[in-house]
Amino acid sequence: MSHCNVNSIGSLVTASGNSIDGAHGNVCLRASMGADRHFLHAVYASTRTAEFAGAGWSAGEIHTLLAGQFTTQDAYYHRHYPHGRFDVVLLGETPVGRLYHDWSGSDARVIDIALLPAYRRAGIGTRLMRALVAEAARRAMPMCLYVEFDNPVRALYRRLGFVPVGENGVYEQMRRAAVPFDEKAVPLAGLEASAA
Repeated sequence: MSHCNVNSIGSLVTASGNSIDGAHGNVCLRASMGADRHFLHAVYASTRTAEFAGAGWSAGEIHTLLAGQFTTQDAYYHRHYPHGRFDVVLLGETPVGRLYHDWSGSDARVIDIALLPAYRRAGIGTRLMRALVAEAARRAMPMCLYVEFDNPVRALYRRLGFVPVGENGVYEQMRRAAVPFDEKAVPLAGLEASAA
């Protein structure tokens, strides 16, 4: 199993006391495997649990619902993106999220990106997106994604040069031209191999 080493320059600290510096620490990707299914479900559930807890659902009801939603979403993604990459995001040896992306069409597509709560707001998502955009620009491919209208990450996407181009129900479609950033993105181990 591949992993990357973590630099000890982190400024944020998780509840477990681990330092996080997603902007400069050792973040990398590896292809997900069958053994990652429980982890990938936990990442998915971490993005949706509060939504249903706020509606008064019990923990058991939420777990059952999200397990079914995860299975349905996973099957949908694999069916609709047969050439997609379904990667686990690692910080050192620790799995911290998932990044699903597809490079097989005329646009590079971010299918899904999500991090566990303890690793959000540490620069990891920004670093992942900057690396994806840099790779897309290197290939002269525009990049597109869908994001829920009420998701605060839309502000990050706008800062990175994405603009709204359409909508689909609760999702806004955003696109970024194949233009490189002024400054070089921090390399992301596993991206070139996974995007090939």
